[in-house]
Amino acid sequence: MKLTDHLSSADRERVEARLDHNLIAWLTTVREDGQPVTVPVWFLMRDDETILMYTRPEKAKLKNLEANPKVSMVLDGADLGRNMVRMEGTVQRAFDVPPANEVPAYTAKYIERMQSLFGTPADFADLFAAALIVTPTRLRIN
Repeated sequence: MKLTDHLSSADRERVEARLDHNLIAWLTTVREDGQPVTVPVWFLMRDDETILMYTRPEKAKLKNLEANPKVSMVLDGADLGRNMVRMEGTVQRAFDVPPANEVPAYTAKYIERMQSLFGTPADFADLFAAALIVTPTRLRIN
């Protein structure tokens, strides 16, 4: 994975596993008034090293990213601030991406949560109908 090429082999293996298996990332967008806003998101690291996520079409993050497509992401972790994976990049709305319930890897990753929180993957996809693609430009760990 080119995004992690700068890391030692041990760090690369750990980070790539987290990119594949972590369920929550924290996405920061910036409001038009300059105020950063951080929200939890479900995400899928894709083979082309972009990150797919879905949001509700009425959410403020869509307005934020239209005004400023620069974002930061941090993988959720409970290691007292150690082993953090932080990314910077740009995000855009993706109108050519299938709904979440038609993306097998995304559905497989989140099926239990989709069912317990929303009923079915199709119910989730109906609510979270706006696809977003993050293109990471930098990855850092600490």
